[in-house]
Amino acid sequence: MVLLLGVVLVTDATAAYLQRSGLSTLADGAALYGADAGATGTSVYTEGVPEGDLPLDAGVAAAGVRAYLERVGAFREYPGLQITRVRVDPRTRSVLVELTAPLHLPLPMPGESDTALVTARGAGSTGVES
Repeated sequence: MVLLLGVVLVTDATAAYLQRSGLSTLADGAALYGADAGATGTSVYTEGVPEGDLPLDAGVAAAGVRAYLERVGAFREYPGLQITRVRVDPRTRSVLVELTAPLHLPLPMPGESDTALVTARGAGSTGVES
């Protein structure tokens, strides 16, 4: 019985780790895409590229996060995927993305739910290197 519970625990922990890894990759990609979209918004085209770091348009960056996730099929790959937080800080020119998705555990523990929530965060920023 102890061996069986150990197998269940290892199997579920591995599934959670793999899902978190995938979500982390998505969150990083979305944050980088959002930062890039926010930094190359219309102000760059109408006003030119400023000296130093590029300004970050918070609205465009947040929209870029969702657009990236839709483009790569994240909502199909992770049914129930939620963008739980997008924080855009124009002052530091950074984008933080937090994603949460349900995980259907392959071997749920007896008496426990067969679903767990997995959360991952990613961050991106923009700047001009000289």
